[in-house]
Amino acid sequence: MKILVVDDDPRLRDLVGTALDRAGFTVVSAANGQHALTQAAREAPDLIVLDIGLPELDGLEVCRRLRARSQTPILFLTARADEVDRIVGLELGADDYVTKPFSPRELVARIRAILKRTAAPAPAGPLRRGDLTLDPDRHHCRVAGAEVALTAAEMGVLAHLMRHPDVVHPRPRLIEAVWGTAHDLSDRTLDSHLRNLRRKLAEAGCRDAVQTLHGIGFRMGPCSG
Repeated sequence: MKILVVDDDPRLRDLVGTALDRAGFTVVSAANGQHALTQAAREAPDLIVLDIGLPELDGLEVCRRLRARSQTPILFLTARADEVDRIVGLELGADDYVTKPFSPRELVARIRAILKRTAAPAPAGPLRRGDLTLDPDRHHCRVAGAEVALTAAEMGVLAHLMRHPDVVHPRPRLIEAVWGTAHDLSDRTLDSHLRNLRRKLAEAGCRDAVQTLHGIGFRMGPCSG
């Protein structure tokens, strides 16, 4: 599979590229935001590793423009310690983030986890709940026939909830089911994905897609409009 690595630091691009190459990925790279947009259109990567702190056109703006035309998974690299920056990135449609400095082994593991979610086999036929129809295999989500664009993470969360619609899912169990046992995803990051998911479905007409049972967890709503 092909990974696009975007960072203005050539040493970091080489470090990440070497780790991904050893892991069996094909690697293409870009040194700035505009080149990243060009490479994404030309190379059609399976995933993009995107630095937030790019000069001129930063990673957040690159993510925003990519999301306007593509649902390719995006993993942010960030040197910013402020959690708000990470949440902003996820709200723009990123699937995960890694904070600098990072272990190349951890980065590869995060990438594999995202790709595994994206390529996860679907159950027999689409999932349905009220006005909501989800086809994880084709990455299609519709509310009353209207298409809803979801990121890979949002698709993974919604698919898991729809496969077990009457089960209440505590936060740790939901994170483990979607991201795996080795992932240290924070509660705030999960909340960000859920908030984005609810907003998108509500805008399409499904205002009760995910129910919160305070202090317990989450479950699928009736999606009745």
